[in-house]
Amino acid sequence: MQNSQPTKYRWIVTGLIFFITLINFIDRSAISFVIDPLKREFHFTDTQFGMILSAFGLGYVLLTAFGGWLVDVWGTRIVWPLAAIGWSLCVGLLGIAGSFWGFIGLRFLLGVTEGPHFPAMSSSIGNWLPSSERARALSLGLVAIPLSSVIGAPITSYLVSDFGWRTMFFAISAVGILWAFAWYWLFRDRPEDSPHVNAAEKHLIKTSRKVEADSGHKHAIDWRFILTHPALLANNIAYFSFGYMLFFATLWLPGYFLTQHGLNLKSVGWYLMIPWLVAALFLKAGGIISDWLHKKTGSGRISRSHVIWVSQLFAAIFFLLLGFTHSFGLCIVFLSLGLGFGFMPQPAFFSINIDVAKDRAASAQGVTSSFLSLAGIIAPVMTGWLIDLTGNYQAAFFLLAGLTGLAVVTVLLFHHPDKKKALVAA
Repeated sequence: MQNSQPTKYRWIVTGLIFFITLINFIDRSAISFVIDPLKREFHFTDTQFGMILSAFGLGYVLLTAFGGWLVDVWGTRIVWPLAAIGWSLCVGLLGIAGSFWGFIGLRFLLGVTEGPHFPAMSSSIGNWLPSSERARALSLGLVAIPLSSVIGAPITSYLVSDFGWRTMFFAISAVGILWAFAWYWLFRDRPEDSPHVNAAEKHLIKTSRKVEADSGHKHAIDWRFILTHPALLANNIAYFSFGYMLFFATLWLPGYFLTQHGLNLKSVGWYLMIPWLVAALFLKAGGIISDWLHKKTGSGRISRSHVIWVSQLFAAIFFLLLGFTHSFGLCIVFLSLGLGFGFMPQPAFFSINIDVAKDRAASAQGVTSSFLSLAGIIAPVMTGWLIDLTGNYQAAFFLLAGLTGLAVVTVLLFHHPDKKKALVAA
């Protein structure tokens, strides 16, 4: 007799997405734990090291929007594992880099190969999860970003301390390749094609798709729509501010604790677990709150926009306070709350692209991720320059607070996702 209860394979897919996002961010941020060894061995200044970090963003911006198009055309079953193999090879090759331009080139290629990651995530969740579960599914996948530092910080710091920075890059490069083969074997672009999904789960997902199609999503959504929709534009600008925070935090916080608070590398790995664990908890809570509000109100403005601007307002306040304190204990508290509230709206950012541009969610997310990659170009080199200029991180925290505050104003004024229907019909 056929099982009338939906299977839960969609959550296994979400688990695979969580795992590769975890690996993705360990791979891209591991270089932050070799600041001191590289500066000693190659005599890099903070500005030069910032340029190396920024090369990732330059490569990333080249393939995020185009990577979204590739995902929409070829599917995540093909594009995502190829990208994972590519970036894993780049990480491994960092272990044999021997010059400033060698690091620049490999970080650039790492950014290129990681470009399709978030568009592939949006497409997979958009295809596999009903609308009522998407923010939670996205929060489960995205919570891997802060958890990558909770898990990766002690692992990479110990590998560098005990075995050297080259061995660390070799060791972490293999995991993404193994995931690529598992994804290709276990995943299908459409739930209907998966042998692991029963009829009830297929019906649950297809019903959600039908409701969205009847609401106007069946119309083709072109690039003009994606690039000019006010809610998507506001989403992208606010996501730039989030990206600035993300690249600043993942790439420069180890150096902040090493130079400003005198910790050794192993201690940095453990202390960084605290703010990143708080960020993971807040991010997951943001997905739950956003979905709960969406179920209660049906309003994207309430469930997505308000979650974004309120969270970023609190984040801006704590980043501002962080620039005024030198107490290690208060720094941990303010940093933890700043990152926590800063990460809280990330599921809502992604949900906007799926809600507003369902048929081209990967392409829309690719454009959004391009704004994140632009932040990835600016944040590392700007931070390095400010540190060389001032000798501390105070100005860097003030700039971070200001950009986060700009996102609050943008979302309050222009982020109205519920107005999408009239524009689609037009």
